[in-house]
Amino acid sequence: QLFSALEQLRFDEKVRVVVFKSEVKGIFCAGADLKERAQMDDAEVGHFVKRLRNLMDEIAALPVPTIAAIDGYALGGGLEMALACDLRVAASSAKMGLIETTRGLLPGAGGTQRLPRCVGVGLAKELIFTGRQIDGQEAFSMGLVNHAVPQNEEGDAAYQRALTLAKEILPQAPIAVKMGKLAINRGIEVDIASGMAIEGMCYAQNIPTRDRQEGMAAFKEKRPPRFIGK
Repeated sequence: QLFSALEQLRFDEKVRVVVFKSEVKGIFCAGADLKERAQMDDAEVGHFVKRLRNLMDEIAALPVPTIAAIDGYALGGGLEMALACDLRVAASSAKMGLIETTRGLLPGAGGTQRLPRCVGVGLAKELIFTGRQIDGQEAFSMGLVNHAVPQNEEGDAAYQRALTLAKEILPQAPIAVKMGKLAINRGIEVDIASGMAIEGMCYAQNIPTRDRQEGMAAFKEKRPPRFIGK
């Protein structure tokens, strides 16, 4: 279902920001069902994890900004899903961790790659080697999440903060935002000279847009810009 939803979102030009949240109170995503996994043979496990890794890559490849709203447990593959998003917001009471080593496993859906890119190599190794669970405030202090907020009575504080963040992104020029995401994602993987070239190519794609002309005109006329994504 998530593969299908991502396919639709990817080609919907009206979509400006995507927020990932859970409908289950107290749990963002608790990771794989290990009882189900225990029934699989080695080949089936390999196929399952490869498909899971592909799913996270699909999330990461969405052209628009993505925000994970972590209102509860985000463990194992659940945290890997949040790491595949551009931004993360957590309730201070949320629990996060790549707990695979406590189950005789290692992260297999991007955790060993995305966590160190997010918090640095040393912290990522510590969290993965120990399988430790941390709360939202700890996650914020190490840069794992962008914002940590106190949980509310409804249990959706992270989602509400994620919506506020999405509404900050919403008015900005859509193509410029998409190109900014692409430049960052591609540039972070290469040396800075190559990254500058990538930025230049992304900038060049934005130059002929009507939104760029609108931004200039709005500034000159001292009015808010009206971007249309073209």
